[in-house]
Amino acid sequence: MKPALPLCAALLSLFAGCATAPRPVAGPLPSAPPEFWLDLARGDEVPEADVLADLATAGAIFVGEAHTIPRHHALQLHLLQELFSRQVPLVLCLEQLEARDQPAVDRYTRRELDFDGLVRAIDWPKKWSNYADYRALCEFARQHRIPIRALNAPSDTIRTVSRGGGIAKLPPDLRAHLPTEIFLEEPVYERLTTLELATHMAMDPARLRPVFEAQVARDETMAVNIVAARRIDTAPDKPRTAFVIVGAGHMRFGLGTADRVRRRDPGIVERLVILTESDQLRLTAAEKAASRDVTISHAELRVIGRPPADYVRILPRSASKILPPGHPPIP
Repeated sequence: MKPALPLCAALLSLFAGCATAPRPVAGPLPSAPPEFWLDLARGDEVPEADVLADLATAGAIFVGEAHTIPRHHALQLHLLQELFSRQVPLVLCLEQLEARDQPAVDRYTRRELDFDGLVRAIDWPKKWSNYADYRALCEFARQHRIPIRALNAPSDTIRTVSRGGGIAKLPPDLRAHLPTEIFLEEPVYERLTTLELATHMAMDPARLRPVFEAQVARDETMAVNIVAARRIDTAPDKPRTAFVIVGAGHMRFGLGTADRVRRRDPGIVERLVILTESDQLRLTAAEKAASRDVTISHAELRVIGRPPADYVRILPRSASKILPPGHPPIP
C-alpha cells in the first residue's frame, strides 16, 4: 500500500488544460468503471441508499479526504445534501478552520460576512491554501442554517510542538491553546503515523515523536470541538450529527480524532467514510522532490485489527489509465 501524505495540508493538484483539436480514433475505447460504494465490514458493494440510511443513524460521520482532490469535495457536498434532505440534524465540522476563528465563522453563518469576507477576516489562504475547495460546503450549510464549527488548533502552536520537542516543552501561553487532557501513549497510532511520515525525504528520525505529538494535539483539539458542536442549539438528549471533514490520516481505522471523540463522548455512534485517490492526487515538482514512495505492508496494517473505515467510495481512475497501449491520450 502506498499511502497519500495525510499530514500535508497543502498538496496542490495540477490539471492539464483541455485540447480542442480532434483526436485520432484507434478503435473503440474502453469505458471508465463507474463509481460505487464498498461496505468494508461486509466486504461487498452496497447501494448508496443503504449507505445514506446507515449514516443517518450516526452521531458523528467522519469523511476522510485527500485535501486537494476535487472529486473528494464534490462527494462531501453530495453526502451533506443527501443527509440534510433526510432531515438529519447536522453540524458541519471542518479541520480546515482554526477554532480561534469561530467568531468570524459565526458572523458568516449570520450573514454578516459573505464567503470572501470570511476569507479575509481569518486570513484563510495563509492557514489553508486550498480554502476555496470548501466554499460549496460552507455556502450550502449557511443557506440551510446548518451550524459550522471550526475544529483545528492554531497552526503556530502545532508548528511549535513539532519543531520544539513536543507538547511538554510548549510555553504556557501556547499550551493554553490545547485541551488540558492529551493522551499521547497510542502505540498503534504512533506506529502507523511513523510509517506514513517516512514518505517525507527530509524527515529526521529524531523529530518523529514531536511530529506525532503535533498530530495528536490536532486530534485532541478537534475532538473537543466536535463533542461540543453536537450540543449547539439543541436539547441535551437530542445532539446533532457531526459531519466531520478531516484528512484521512486523522480518522482511518477509527484512530486519531475519531478515537478521541469516542473517549470524550462514550456511547456515540460513529461512521467512517474514506474515498479512493484513484490516481487523482497530483504533486508539484517541489513536493515530488521532497517525498518518496513508501510501501506499508498488509502485515503491518493487520495488527490494527479493524478495517480502515465503514464505507469506501471507489472512484474510477482517469481515462488515460484505462486506454490500451499505444492509444492516443484523451484530451
